[in-house]
Amino acid sequence: MPPAGRKPNQGQAIRHRVKPVHDWTEIEDTPFPDAPPMPGGLYGIPWPAETQRWWEVVSRMPHCVIWQESDWQFAIDTITIHARFVRGESASAATELRNREKVLGTTLDFRRDLRIRYVAAGTAAAKSAGVVAIEDYQQRLVKKKRRAK
Repeated sequence: MPPAGRKPNQGQAIRHRVKPVHDWTEIEDTPFPDAPPMPGGLYGIPWPAETQRWWEVVSRMPHCVIWQESDWQFAIDTITIHARFVRGESASAATELRNREKVLGTTLDFRRDLRIRYVAAGTAAAKSAGVVAIEDYQQRLVKKKRRAK
């Protein structure tokens, strides 16, 4: 799920002459409605209320729209770790939960690491790889001609 390569520098304004390898993924800021249901429980034990609330939040994140079946399975497997953490069964569950939430992009900081940006509904740019808008191309040509004169 996360892109390969280094995380962008936060503090310094570094200029490069090449285009960045990974652009931001812009997602419309609307809750995702088609999440799979939460499993019934583990070994007949119902999930804690905190875990159920966590699933309601995670399964409705707007960037769930780009998840594949394997991403959903990863999120569903994370439910068990969250329940273990809430019940206090395992100290190592906290670390594993934090790592998995980072991969899922549950917070603004984690989404920034994944280069996911929420935008207002109706303004998400439908970007196709390698396709340039004709207006941008024409503007570049005009600028090049002006520089050549």
